[in-house]
Amino acid sequence: MHRYALVACCLLALATALRLWPHQTLRQQIASSTAVFDADGRLLRLTLAGDQQYRLWTPLEDVAPTFTQALLLHEDRHFRWHPGVNPPALLRAVVETYSGGARQGASTITMQLARLLYGLNTRTPAGKLRQIVDALWLELRYSKHDILEAEINLLPYGQNIQGVGAASLVYFGKTPDHLSLPEALSLVLIPQSPAARSPDGEEPPGLRAARLRLFDSWAQQHPQAHAVAELMPPPLHFRGLDQLPFAAPHLSNALLAQPGHGEVIRTTLDSGLQRLLEERVRSYVKRQSRIGIVNASAMLVDARDLSVKALVGSADFFNGDIGGQVNGAFAKRSPGSALKPFLYALAMDQGLIHPQSVLKDAPAAFGPFSPENFDGSFVGPITAHDALIRSRNIPAVTLASRLSQPDLYDFLKLAGVSRMASREHYGLALTLGGGEVTMEEMARLYAMLANRGVLHELRYRQEDPQDSGMRLLSEESSFMVRDILKDNPRPDEVMAQGAARLPVAWKTGTSWGFRDAWSAGLFGPYVLVVWVGNFDGSSNPAFVGVQAAAPLFFEIVDGVQAQQPGLKEPAWRVPSNLVRVEVCTASGDLPNAECPQKSSTWFIPGKSPIRLSTVHRRVLVNLRTGRQACPGDPPEQLHGEVYEFWPSDLQRLFAQAGMPRRRPPPAGECSGAIGAAGAPPAITSPMTGATYTLRAARLGRESVPLTANADADVRSMYWFVGDSFVAATGPGATLQWTPPGGGSFQLRVVDDHGRADTRELRVALTQ
Repeated sequence: MHRYALVACCLLALATALRLWPHQTLRQQIASSTAVFDADGRLLRLTLAGDQQYRLWTPLEDVAPTFTQALLLHEDRHFRWHPGVNPPALLRAVVETYSGGARQGASTITMQLARLLYGLNTRTPAGKLRQIVDALWLELRYSKHDILEAEINLLPYGQNIQGVGAASLVYFGKTPDHLSLPEALSLVLIPQSPAARSPDGEEPPGLRAARLRLFDSWAQQHPQAHAVAELMPPPLHFRGLDQLPFAAPHLSNALLAQPGHGEVIRTTLDSGLQRLLEERVRSYVKRQSRIGIVNASAMLVDARDLSVKALVGSADFFNGDIGGQVNGAFAKRSPGSALKPFLYALAMDQGLIHPQSVLKDAPAAFGPFSPENFDGSFVGPITAHDALIRSRNIPAVTLASRLSQPDLYDFLKLAGVSRMASREHYGLALTLGGGEVTMEEMARLYAMLANRGVLHELRYRQEDPQDSGMRLLSEESSFMVRDILKDNPRPDEVMAQGAARLPVAWKTGTSWGFRDAWSAGLFGPYVLVVWVGNFDGSSNPAFVGVQAAAPLFFEIVDGVQAQQPGLKEPAWRVPSNLVRVEVCTASGDLPNAECPQKSSTWFIPGKSPIRLSTVHRRVLVNLRTGRQACPGDPPEQLHGEVYEFWPSDLQRLFAQAGMPRRRPPPAGECSGAIGAAGAPPAITSPMTGATYTLRAARLGRESVPLTANADADVRSMYWFVGDSFVAATGPGATLQWTPPGGGSFQLRVVDDHGRADTRELRVALTQ
């Protein structure tokens, strides 16, 4: 007895040692396909494994339990207990086979795995013996779980389909964890005779009959199965290999090309949106082929989590004439003016402009660089708001020349724009598309406007992390630029009137030589980028952003809104440090008493440039002479009138733009003209020479009262600290100003007639 116990212990020790000894797992020995899925688990692509089989490695836990239970019931009821072979069954098979009876098999699941894994011919006694030895060897080295898992991944399903994972996707278009009971039973039975039972279309009668017999056995083991007995008789419908999807080919190829992608790639794509973009791009190119538009790319990104919802790399993946298999989303192309929004945002962050600042659109030279506008004309003075919407080149280059750190080159480098040449290589031409970006990079940049100035990485796979991002623009400037771009009218604005459409913040770009046409922007929660051009870089006069790319852009926008009728504009939060101020429409500065037309604009206190407007002034005119009045002129001959006093350079720009301004009358023949003098304001708080002491611990919470008296004709008072505008008050009203720290500050108050008073304020900090 002790001898048997010793033998058993030795065998147990040997088995344990073999299990622990380093060796290849069964999974490592079996080549696998790769399955690419969309965000909802729909199959986009199933590749061939290295041995040209459709075989998707599927963990045992990812298979419907009904399948594994039915497999064990039908093939090997004692699998959990035998050592790899079933001796009684083997003996019975030998007796029946070699005594002249019907040939019987006695293969266990482990023996079947040995045959499939090692390619054994088990029809001969030698082959059967080798199968038995290999089965015992497998049981010594691997667990029952691993053996059963490997078996279900090698089951033959006809043609070049192996394993329940691939068979489930091919035949039923679903992953094996979603198999119904009839589907699971059919997949258990097909491997017994894959050539005869391999389905394509309606279930073969022989397979259906075998499935019903297996269900009877199943019902004996699972009495609750009688509740679904009525589901069993109808024949199943099977798909064929020719129905395997080949969707989102450009993105699927890109992800499959990445090393270490594994057997399953779960993308962030939305199949409905992907089909929409593909259809819109295809139909648009077909309609526009008469003017040489034969290719386009498009990308749709959810700005909330930077997940890529759709990507169309070319108009036709299978058209070699247009380089259809090239992925346009990753190709470097000139962006034209599509980067101007970020230039304006940088200028806002550096205190150069606010949306209503007046810029000059006139001929200018920047060293050897003399930029021109796309239309070859100049419009003279123009607000920053309109200059961005109308994509005027001269104001943009002027702003670029005034940027400090970061300038546009630094910004693009920080934003991860790849393969940029040196700063000197581009110069100021970078502003007008002198560099190159990819559609992917463009989408990231525009998504930054939706994410309050924070740059994030795009996500193509569900497991890609949502990074914390990097702030490149202030929340205020990104908000203002987005607000400006929402005023950019659609190219079909007249036709779109009355339609319930989402606001769209968008911009176009056209590269030099008409090689690339872009349109990029935000609508609802999405970022959309569209490119029209040729992959070989050939030009076409039709490749103009607003004419070639914008129509396709808005066809996609309208299509997405139709597909998702509940789509809403995000509730954009106004940054806490952003306010609206009233400005004189003509100058973009604070309105004086004579400003005839006022409007409001966004403004960053302490940063945005602003002063009191001096453009409009009231002048007393002598009606007899037509000149400005002189002292002593009869009152009945005098008439007060408001004129615009523009600097000579702007006067010249207005004239060049065909909008000459009426000049003020010449001065009278006297020493000085008569105007409304009045008393300047007088600061009453803080007191002259006073030092205000604030506690350092309460810095930012303690304030200094600012008050000033004004003349009777004053309606508004404008307070400045240094050159920074603080706020507007009424005459005599108190403004509570919070010092940023200790030191000396120059306070200035200006009334709406341009009269001013200044005072120095010293602030000391104490503990």
